[in-house]
Amino acid sequence: MFTKRIPFYFLPIVFFSAILISWVCFFQYKKNTEAQSSVSDYECGYSMKRLKGYNYVRPLMFIETACESPRMTTIKSSIENIITTEKLNGNIASASVYLRELNSGNWININENQQFSPGSLLKVPELIAIMKMNEKQPGFLNRVIPYNKLLTSDKHANFLSKSIVLGNSYMVKELCRYMISYSDNNATLLLNQIVDVPTFNKVFTDLGLPAPDSKANQYPISAHDYSLFMRVLYNATYLTIDDSEFCTDLLSTCSFPEGMEKGLPANIKMAHKFGEGGFDNSPQYSESAIVYLNNNAYILTVMTNGSDMKKLPKVVSAIARTVYENMLGFTTTSS
Repeated sequence: MFTKRIPFYFLPIVFFSAILISWVCFFQYKKNTEAQSSVSDYECGYSMKRLKGYNYVRPLMFIETACESPRMTTIKSSIENIITTEKLNGNIASASVYLRELNSGNWININENQQFSPGSLLKVPELIAIMKMNEKQPGFLNRVIPYNKLLTSDKHANFLSKSIVLGNSYMVKELCRYMISYSDNNATLLLNQIVDVPTFNKVFTDLGLPAPDSKANQYPISAHDYSLFMRVLYNATYLTIDDSEFCTDLLSTCSFPEGMEKGLPANIKMAHKFGEGGFDNSPQYSESAIVYLNNNAYILTVMTNGSDMKKLPKVVSAIARTVYENMLGFTTTSS
């Protein structure tokens, strides 16, 4: 039998080829493993908030994902840098921010455990409660209420706009406009006299929040929790579609040129509300908005405190501007 001699250079070729194939297989395996790990790291559970109180249905209020969005890391860092700078400059003592894309559900939360005094932000759940009353009592919005007695409050507003006039009478829906568009405390005090307290409290408990204590002067709340009121209005999952539209339309007329409005271009639509509050004589300014950026609407809630109320809206404005500029780069479109 004839045998063919193997060239001496063939063995090194086989040897190095085997090493090369092994390395290729190893790196491919590592890449697949890392990709799977990466996906696993960013996979989050979610919970659904459903409305109770019915026999056969559980209306869906909203869906909550369990973890922050990795793609919003840059925005979060930008906001944190602003907060750090403003604290060093003495303009704020602290701030909390909640941002959520309404199409994708991506969100970030900064200083999430701190609670603030919402002040006039509570006029939004009061508006929602009034719309609920109108559902049960059709025509309630057209009810005429006389303003024939001065109403007093221990709250002092730094940012005044327009107010109802003593001696005049107003329909409920007109009082709602003064309460939301102009943040008029007189209109709010008048509405407080006719708002059904159980209905008002139920707005909170339906969203999973504690009911306000009527004997307490404050209702501490976080930026995330307050954002729930804006979310159910945008989603039209708590009120009817028409009533949700009515509320957000009112919020779009909120007349406060500082804060978030100053931080956004004039052509950007926004439904928002601001509030002045404070604990222990520490001024607090908060604002929550639905910003309609092309087809990618988002909710931004910023809560701040410091020693000078007039400086706080400027910080909110800076944060709103930074968020807007970052959100412009996102390509999420509505379905």
